[in-house]
Amino acid sequence: MVAYSEQVLICSGKSDWPSRIEEESSGDNLAADIKELIGRGGMYSDPYNNVLITNASFPSTILSHRPELLTNSAYIVPSFKYIPFLPRVSFDSVQALVKGFLLPTKLHPAHDSLSPIHKDRLLKSKEQAEFLPAVKDVKEMLVLICGHGGRDVRCGITGPILQAEFERVLPVKDVQVLKGAVEVGDNGATELLGAPNEPVIKTARVGLISHIGGHKFAGNVILYIPPKMTTMDGEAHPLAGCGIWQGWEKDRDRDRSSVFATNGSWRE
Repeated sequence: MVAYSEQVLICSGKSDWPSRIEEESSGDNLAADIKELIGRGGMYSDPYNNVLITNASFPSTILSHRPELLTNSAYIVPSFKYIPFLPRVSFDSVQALVKGFLLPTKLHPAHDSLSPIHKDRLLKSKEQAEFLPAVKDVKEMLVLICGHGGRDVRCGITGPILQAEFERVLPVKDVQVLKGAVEVGDNGATELLGAPNEPVIKTARVGLISHIGGHKFAGNVILYIPPKMTTMDGEAHPLAGCGIWQGWEKDRDRDRSSVFATNGSWRE
C-alpha cells in the first residue's frame, strides 16, 4: 500500500460498489468529483500528496430541515474530521473539501521552483475549510473492513463476516457500536451519537469499505483510534490518532482484533 496523507471515507449507505467506485451512477458521484480535482491532470494534482479515496457503508447525515436535498457525508482520517453536508448540486463544496481538508500545509521541496500562485493553489486553505458547515471532530473508533465484492469476491465474502463479529465482540469489551447516520442539529452545532444521558466509556463505528489493496490478504481491516482515546486504565492511548492496518483477518483472529481496538494490546 502506497503511503497516504489522508483517507476520505465517503458515506454511501451501500455495502458494495462497482469495481471502480468513480464509475458508479455513470460517474455522477463524490469519488469521481474528488479524483477530477486531485487525480492526474487535476487542478490540485500533486504526486507528493497521496489521498486515498474510499466508499464506506456508513449512511450520510440528512439535513433535517431540507431532507429533499441530496448530500454526501465524509470522514477524513487521520485528521479525524467528519463533514456532514456536501451537497451534490454544488461542485463548490467538493472544491472546499479538497482545498480545505485534503491538501498539505507544506509542499514537497520538489515544488520549490513553482511560481507563488501555483504553490498557493496546492496548499491547504483555512478559508475553504470554513466554507463547509458543521464539521465535527471524530471521537469514536472507526473499524473499516474491505467488503468490496464488486472488486474481489474474497472481500465480499469475508467483509460481512468480520463486520458481524466486530459488532458482536466490541460490546462485550465495553465499546458501544454506533449505527445509523450521525445526526446534526438544524443549527449545525450539536452532534448526537447516542443517548445523551447514557454513560458510555468508548464508542465505535463498524463499516464496510471499498478496495484498499491486497487482494490475497482478505480480510483487510483498518482501525482508526481517535486522538483523545484512552486505555481501560484511563491513560492516554499509545496509538491515539493512528490508523492500524491488519491483513489476513481470519476466524481465529476476530477476538484479538476487537481487543486490540479497545486497549491497544494483544491477548491470546
